[in-house]
Amino acid sequence: MAIAREKKRYILELISKPQHVTKVEGFLLNATKALHLDDDQFNRLLIATTEAVNNSIIHGNRRNPKKKVVLICEIGSASIIIHVQDEGPGIDPTKLPDPLSAENLLRENGRGVFLIRSLMNNVKFRKLKIGAEVVMRMKMN
Repeated sequence: MAIAREKKRYILELISKPQHVTKVEGFLLNATKALHLDDDQFNRLLIATTEAVNNSIIHGNRRNPKKKVVLICEIGSASIIIHVQDEGPGIDPTKLPDPLSAENLLRENGRGVFLIRSLMNNVKFRKLKIGAEVVMRMKMN
């Protein structure tokens, strides 16, 4: 009989100031320390999560320090699931410009969602009662 391992859940609440993005790395290091992720796995997780938090602070909450970004890390037996929640209106990812099209190649921004999708195994955007959420899943090998 197999025993299912219980999910571990870690939560970090951030004020919507860009400098608070620096707290993401320490949070993820603490949440994943028992997993012994290799450098590639941790870096993929860190870059995608940092990008999502940055998007939430800048685009979702419009840098309003009265609004919060909540980062939830769920550690399961086969994957890590990251929830990044903000108090903004959310996005429709199908309406984002293609960062690989010729007219967007030289733009300084507009690659965040593309980057997140390329680093994680599954990405979903959801509207919440108050705010929006991106849910990212990374399989552990």
